[in-house]
Amino acid sequence: MAATKTSPPIQEERVTIAGADVNLEGRLGVGVEPHGVVITHPHPLYGGTMDNNVVWTAVHAFQARGWTTLRFNFRGVGLSTGAFGDGLAEVADVQAALSFLGARLTGSRFIVGYSFGAAVAGRAFYTGVSAAGLIMIAPPIALLDMSFLPKVPKLRLIIVGDRDEFCPLPELEKVYAAHPTAPRPEIKIVPGASHFFAGREKPLYSLLLEYPLA
Repeated sequence: MAATKTSPPIQEERVTIAGADVNLEGRLGVGVEPHGVVITHPHPLYGGTMDNNVVWTAVHAFQARGWTTLRFNFRGVGLSTGAFGDGLAEVADVQAALSFLGARLTGSRFIVGYSFGAAVAGRAFYTGVSAAGLIMIAPPIALLDMSFLPKVPKLRLIIVGDRDEFCPLPELEKVYAAHPTAPRPEIKIVPGASHFFAGREKPLYSLLLEYPLA
């Protein structure tokens, strides 16, 4: 479930994020604006890492905004310690990354989650994580149990390709149609994009660069 791009994002430093039971490998890019964003990667069991092309695109978009960016490898990935936690233990990884980022900001913290990373970030918000808002890119509703999706607070935006095999638009619409009183995030569609956004990084970049947040 992962495609990668080897060109490194600009102005990042290697960091280690200390969690309750693991140490996470990360990359921090310090921006000039007061706000910051944690960016979470796709499924570790399918090759997902913080070097994924969608993660890379999100880092560049938010660095272009002047925000501080933090991407990291979930437990058991790369140099991060621990082992895969079935998307549940990884919620603590998100919290650790948010705490690490928050110690370096004077403004708001957001999360951008892609695929598995969107599911984990959504669960983190659903269980009470403290952050200003969430953007999901291609939440994998056809692959993972995301029945909690309509109950995720502060979900501002869902970005999905019109050819996404793991987040089919009709199924995404059904999820929210079944919960008509739930807050509905804005949904932006990237024409021609599959779940992996291969070759469609540019329109994804533009959406992330221009969408109003803080």
